[in-house]
Amino acid sequence: MYEIIQKAHSGVAYLALGILIVAVINAFMGISSKRGFEEKDRKISLFALIFCHIQLLLGLAVYFVSPMGMSALGDMSNAALRLTSLEHPLINIIAIALITVGWSKHKREDSSNGKFKKIAFLYLAGLLFILSRIPWNLWF
Repeated sequence: MYEIIQKAHSGVAYLALGILIVAVINAFMGISSKRGFEEKDRKISLFALIFCHIQLLLGLAVYFVSPMGMSALGDMSNAALRLTSLEHPLINIIAIALITVGWSKHKREDSSNGKFKKIAFLYLAGLLFILSRIPWNLWF
């Protein structure tokens, strides 16, 4: 069961990162071109939000069944275990919270430029946090 959830978590990660990168690029392009915030922009941002939340749920499932997750939390002297049991989950929860705040704040903005800015900067912050704590040696 663990291996199935772990493979799903790794597979959805590609989709989540891909659509998140597309959402960030789209938002920065919207800022630079000063175009209106359209339905396609909303959908790109929404899909990034949805895939990040799916990834979070899969990650939490992996965390509670993995031998490198919650059960390894006491061994903070081992850098690899510290990454998978503490840093990766904590930073990614913060990152997805930033992405969620970006989505919520963009809805309250009246101007298209304001909508793009909220998504661009908060989604980018979330993306950078996620990229900083991916256990690359386990992923490839």
